Amino acid sequence: MANMKIPDDTQTICVVDDDEGFRDSLVWLLQAAGHRVASFASGEGFLSHWRPETPGCLLVDIRMPGMTGLELQVELERRGYGAPVIFITGHGDVPMAVSALRNGAFHFLEKPFNDESMLAIVEQALAVDRQRRRSQAHRAEVVARVEKLTPREREVMNCVIAGKLNKVTADELGVSIKTVEAHRSQLMRKLEVDSTAALIRLLLEPSAEPVDATIPDAELSSPTKGFPQ
Repeated sequence: MANMKIPDDTQTICVVDDDEGFRDSLVWLLQAAGHRVASFASGEGFLSHWRPETPGCLLVDIRMPGMTGLELQVELERRGYGAPVIFITGHGDVPMAVSALRNGAFHFLEKPFNDESMLAIVEQALAVDRQRRRSQAHRAEVVARVEKLTPREREVMNCVIAGKLNKVTADELGVSIKTVEAHRSQLMRKLEVDSTAALIRLLLEPSAEPVDATIPDAELSSPTKGFPQ
């Protein structure tokens, strides 16, 4: 099948390659390993079905007629595609693959490649995608909570993060200590944390991108085995 519909939820490995035999073999191998796969004969075909929220990774031939793999990478970057991209290359395409890596590709596989190495790289890419989506979900949740704060509560929050005592915060903001304490209690409730340490972890958790508190209101060269003939 030249082009397949991309499923909505579970991680999907999208294979984009104009070589039908190789594409079908790669799909077979990935499915045999338990993965959900969608395949496309061209970059244009992939883009016509692609949705930015689709979890997973992309395996794409770097040299195809029409839109090349590199051109597809550029277009996906323009559209904000964040999932890992793995390029499939021939021997003479290695310099192109290196260029793709510099532009943010996750990895490249040189034909003929080893099945186990390919599957291991795909697993790594899927793990990176899961972490990326967890970080995005965390950031979205934090931003939603911070947006509930009043401007004054955000000012107090910034002082708390900076480690300033309530008295110092009160002096800087020109309010009483009791007012600072009231704002602090409210912001902790709205952010759903019960301590300063929990507040800092929420906003600065390493697995998530930093949140702006001031927001406005392997071996790849051995022959491939296991493909159906």
